[in-house]
Amino acid sequence: MKTRLLLSPLFVALVGACLLSAQSPTGPITPQPGGPVQQAPPQTKIVTRVALVNTPVTVKDSNGQLVHTLDEKDFEVTDNGVPQQIAHLDLGGDPLAIVFLVETSSRITPLLPQIQKAGIVLGETVMGSDGEAAVVGFNDSVDKLQDFTTNRDAVEKTISKINTVTSGSKLYDAMALGVEMLSGRPLPTADTPGRRRVMLVLSEATDVGSESKLGAVLRRAQLSNVTIYSVGLSTTMAELKAQPKDTTPHVTPPGTFGRPGPPGSIQTPDTQAALYGSGNLMALAEWAVKHVKDKITASPLALATAATGGEHVPTFKDRSIENAVDEIGGELHSQYSLSYIPRGTSDTGYHEIKVDVKKPGLKVRARPGYYLASGPES
Repeated sequence: MKTRLLLSPLFVALVGACLLSAQSPTGPITPQPGGPVQQAPPQTKIVTRVALVNTPVTVKDSNGQLVHTLDEKDFEVTDNGVPQQIAHLDLGGDPLAIVFLVETSSRITPLLPQIQKAGIVLGETVMGSDGEAAVVGFNDSVDKLQDFTTNRDAVEKTISKINTVTSGSKLYDAMALGVEMLSGRPLPTADTPGRRRVMLVLSEATDVGSESKLGAVLRRAQLSNVTIYSVGLSTTMAELKAQPKDTTPHVTPPGTFGRPGPPGSIQTPDTQAALYGSGNLMALAEWAVKHVKDKITASPLALATAATGGEHVPTFKDRSIENAVDEIGGELHSQYSLSYIPRGTSDTGYHEIKVDVKKPGLKVRARPGYYLASGPES
């Protein structure tokens, strides 16, 4: 008769532990000849990220001509009043990543042929040979018509087929989408090239129905190093070019705008120009970024360009849309790209940038500042 020996699980575990203990070496393991050497476990790397502030700088002489003969020693830059050392300066700059925002409201239908014609200039002059572009149209909705591409023919074809639809104009929502799209494009760093992030808006200076606030859009644009340019479409010119319609009375006098002007004034192309006067746009731009939840209605296109270092080019009087686009394209490829690593001024909040040229008689335009966030945006 065979006897079956039953071992308890505890007994088996104790025996296994003793055997393992007996087999464990008491000192360091000596590798066998030709065998792999045991490496120490990898240690966690501590990565410190240093922000590189980029700003396009446009320099013109007293006649308004672009100046191309400056180098690093001619510039001075301060951040919140603290002098900074320029890390990189380049004329012409890195290739562009650009979003074209085009209003497709029925109000600008008479201007549609001009906009479609300007598509060639947008592709050739603004994009350049090594740029990439996307196209976004907006009315009561915001529509991505063309994603980023380096194919200029594709961009020109998209713009040539733009049609006007409803009468809405969600300008701020379209700008928010443009900034979001640009935020994913590679930025230049101190060691590697990237793309300059630019948004070019062809629109009236009117927003109807957006959920986004202009201040929040401008803050995000500053955080993402996006420069905004705009071509102001004139509704007065659109009305003058439109075919005669029925005699239904207008809410406002003929040739005027639904957007109110200064008290007691009638809006005409000349008074529209007054709406884009420089005034104290820099202070207003800073206020807009700090008060992201407030509604801002004063000159939104001029304000957006001032806040990001771009330029607003209205098209009233004798300047056509095509000429305005060509003017902006010429500047984009003839400006300086300046960057620096902020030192001595690490406070969160709004940082004022001031760029000066040591040579007299020259006018300088750059980003007026940027917003340094300490956490998630509100």
